[in-house]
Amino acid sequence: MNLLVDVHTHLDHSLLISKIDEIVHRAKNAGLKHVITNGINPETNRICLELSKKYDIVKCAMGLYPRNALKNEIESGEYPLKIEDFDVDEEINFIRKNKNNIAAISEVGLDFVHGENRQQVEDFGKMIRLAEELKKPIVIHSRKAEQKCVEMLESSTNKKIVMHCFSGKKSLVKRIADNGWFLTVPTIVVRSQQFQDIAKNVPISQLFCETDSPYLSPYKEQLNEPAFVIESYSKIAEIKGMDMHEVANNIYMNWQKVFE
Repeated sequence: MNLLVDVHTHLDHSLLISKIDEIVHRAKNAGLKHVITNGINPETNRICLELSKKYDIVKCAMGLYPRNALKNEIESGEYPLKIEDFDVDEEINFIRKNKNNIAAISEVGLDFVHGENRQQVEDFGKMIRLAEELKKPIVIHSRKAEQKCVEMLESSTNKKIVMHCFSGKKSLVKRIADNGWFLTVPTIVVRSQQFQDIAKNVPISQLFCETDSPYLSPYKEQLNEPAFVIESYSKIAEIKGMDMHEVANNIYMNWQKVFE
């Protein structure tokens, strides 16, 4: 079964990139056909681009993570990057120039953990318009800002919208599904009721699987990696009473609709 896809990883992360050859090798052995690695700022956008040129199964997505949220995550040690100031419009031009080298605009969105932020809303609006202009799917981060993200996206002409690790209310999950958008089932579904409910209530024709490597590992005390995406497929099969091959085929058809 080599039709598995992992639509959301951070292979640029220092915890993974130091052993990237082995990680890609294990992913191929596990049956992965495509792995999307997501940029979150200028530095990581460029690393993701290089990884996609080096490894055939790796696809590059470029984006801009909510800037003040990223600064907080860097300062807390959650994401080992340098804090860098950059011109958003310049980075948008860089993404535009690389439109033929990217699978999606990602990771973008809103993060209101520390309260609403006008700059975030402005940046997100630019990324929504960029995805429309380039006719690319857009993959959304929406932590503590689920309602606002959905409202902003509903005014977009883009229908290739993937909600990554969506933690909003059931009513919003239904609204997203009714809009014809997609939701991901991350590997942490093995112990998360939120994602088990998404796997149960959203049609298979609107689901993707992801690891969010190196985060959200299904195995405690172990870094996540793309090979572990099989856990998401397995849980969806169990919840929906489907055969694993059937799940893999359906999700691969979703991949073809959205990313090809």
